[in-house]
Amino acid sequence: MKKLILPFSMIALTFGMLSFRTTHLSGFQVAPLDNNGPAGGKTGAPGEQNCTSCHSGATQDGSAENLLILNNDLGVGMTQYTPGATYTVNLSMASNPAKKGFQVTALNGANAMAGNFVAGANTQLKTATISGGQRKYATHKNTSNTSATQVWSWTWVAPITSEGAVTFYVATNKANNNNNDNGDLIYLSQHVFLNDDASIDESVQENNFSVGYSPEKDAILVSFATLSIVPTSLNLVDLQGKSVYAKKLGATQVGKNQEWVSLPQHLPNGMYVVHFFVGNKAYSAPISLQH
Repeated sequence: MKKLILPFSMIALTFGMLSFRTTHLSGFQVAPLDNNGPAGGKTGAPGEQNCTSCHSGATQDGSAENLLILNNDLGVGMTQYTPGATYTVNLSMASNPAKKGFQVTALNGANAMAGNFVAGANTQLKTATISGGQRKYATHKNTSNTSATQVWSWTWVAPITSEGAVTFYVATNKANNNNNDNGDLIYLSQHVFLNDDASIDESVQENNFSVGYSPEKDAILVSFATLSIVPTSLNLVDLQGKSVYAKKLGATQVGKNQEWVSLPQHLPNGMYVVHFFVGNKAYSAPISLQH
């Protein structure tokens, strides 16, 4: 029987093809991960993509998952902004998954960048040109993409002059940490802040409600307006829906009201939801406690 002898060059070629195929399949199966934050333009804002451009699956409503608070220099949560003022933006995910990420931009009514972002200790900035204009984005770092980071923080410098309503477009990723692109959940939400000199009619003014937290006082500041004299009360709830502190407060006065509510010292740092009752009307807002 004759022996079949393949030329060495043919053996080398066959090995090379197998090697290439293995490498190619490996590269195809393992999706690129954005541990150090995605490229700009992934918030789902007008003219943009969102995180599903890299992570498979449909987007989810993030109105309950994405908790974004705009704090002034006193640590009070704001629903309106003053032109030229500086605010601390706190963002957290209600579920605080083991692996996670985010990207945020802020746009005016013309879909142009509103104001400026400054990175915080656990965040960084990215840029992208969208529809001919440059936008800035706050995003996570590779050291702040786990549940160990409960709150991402950065600075927003409001526009020097009023630009009307400013919308923060938020995209977060609830990742399953399987080193692949499937099984992740992408939550999109929008958070609108008006200029503080915007005209507000009486009916809206009565519903104007905001909360803030002062670490120095270890107390919550509740601000609201009402046209009636009624009793008030507060219920603080953790992200699992458990009431951790409740207190009955005094009666309101007609017009604008502000109330400081001291908190017990045993409450751990983290995100909570304030439920505030003005007579038979209920209001809710997220808040971040950092003792």
